[in-house]
Amino acid sequence: MNLPLVAIIGRPNVGKSTLFNRLTGSRKSIVGDESGITRDRIYAEVEWSGKTFRLVDTGGIVPDDDAIIPANIFKQASHAIAEAQAIIWVVDARAGAIPLDEEIGVLLRNVGKPIFIAANKSESKKVEEEAAEFYQFGFELTPISAEHGNGIGDMLDEIYKVLEFEDEVEEEKQREIKLAIIGRPNVGKSSLLNKILGEERVIVSPIAGTTRDAIDTELTVDGQKFLLIDTAGIRRKGKTIEMSEKLSVIMARKALERADVAILVMDATEGFANSDATIAGYALDSGCSLIIAVNKWDAIEEKETNTANDFEKELRYKMKFLDWSPILTISALTGQRVNKILPIVQKANEARNLRVTTSKLNTFFEQTVSQPRGGGGTAPGSGGNVRLHVQFITQAGIRPPLFVIFTSGGTGGKGGLHFSYLRYIENQLREKFDFFATPLRLKEKHKTKKK
Repeated sequence: MNLPLVAIIGRPNVGKSTLFNRLTGSRKSIVGDESGITRDRIYAEVEWSGKTFRLVDTGGIVPDDDAIIPANIFKQASHAIAEAQAIIWVVDARAGAIPLDEEIGVLLRNVGKPIFIAANKSESKKVEEEAAEFYQFGFELTPISAEHGNGIGDMLDEIYKVLEFEDEVEEEKQREIKLAIIGRPNVGKSSLLNKILGEERVIVSPIAGTTRDAIDTELTVDGQKFLLIDTAGIRRKGKTIEMSEKLSVIMARKALERADVAILVMDATEGFANSDATIAGYALDSGCSLIIAVNKWDAIEEKETNTANDFEKELRYKMKFLDWSPILTISALTGQRVNKILPIVQKANEARNLRVTTSKLNTFFEQTVSQPRGGGGTAPGSGGNVRLHVQFITQAGIRPPLFVIFTSGGTGGKGGLHFSYLRYIENQLREKFDFFATPLRLKEKHKTKKK
């Protein structure tokens, strides 16, 4: 069902993101005193009076600014205005109408859509009365306080009168795949997202750190729904100086926590960096399936036919903990092999949702644990020459798959199975059941003998 869309627009630092967060009950938009923090379009849903609409937050509009970022912010705001059924124009009631507001007012008179002025920061009766000057623009006006919630309900009541809602149809909702695009700053994450989407949904510029928010973008391909999460370039906390960049690190990690699959974007021209491994570790900790996309491959001169093989060999050596993650050499600029990404993502998502039946696990146990290496069902413990008896294996969860290995015997039972044996079991599970691009969790439950 297509939900009506409402866009929030306005000049910088008037409280658009605060209003967005108030209406959606989230912290999707970064809020701070630094102007221009929100640069892209951010979408979320709002429920009011039993009906739901989509809300989009935009960057502060600066119509006459030629700088790269402000120009792109205005372009993104224009896209949002074109898509929306109604527009919330946020103004600063304390500051009053300034020349930039008048320029925006002229632009909005020509869009031919319902405009609702939200005179923000009207916490006092005096400011609320002074907000009346915005009536000069000829639009519906409501004094509000996005921070405290004053006037929000009155404004929503008026907006709902003009929105067109489709009749709700009961349909089985296919589970969407949440896909996070992660990586160091300026490796081409936003360019890759745009190439996948086929439109300029996210601002792309050569300035490191352009994307500061985590951006959710919906996409449907061959009936499969995706939620693409473009995250800010992750830096170590000690190197993030500005408040907004520190928040970006936090939001990027939160994006990983709710993602099913992550694409780690690396720069082929710069090669491996230690921070690539750190970022991959964040994804691994969150339980995401992981695909490595080596971007800017078109800039690599292939003097030898095995350039890609050499690169992968070095990468595997330096990130041994990701030997199960597929590596794809791509170019977000030319589109080289980008069309392979979503099918791989779907395959990874299927693997992370795979549940192996008990009968198949029992067969696996007999063939892999009891006979070949286990020495009649025994396995090496981490405490010297101690050997433990592996009783059986069961799957306890999915997303990511979790397996519990039940053991007994040994002395004390504190050490548990040796890490090399756990690695052996993990590799065998991958090979037998094709857990593609997905981390596996192995947990041991040990029963000690009663003395």
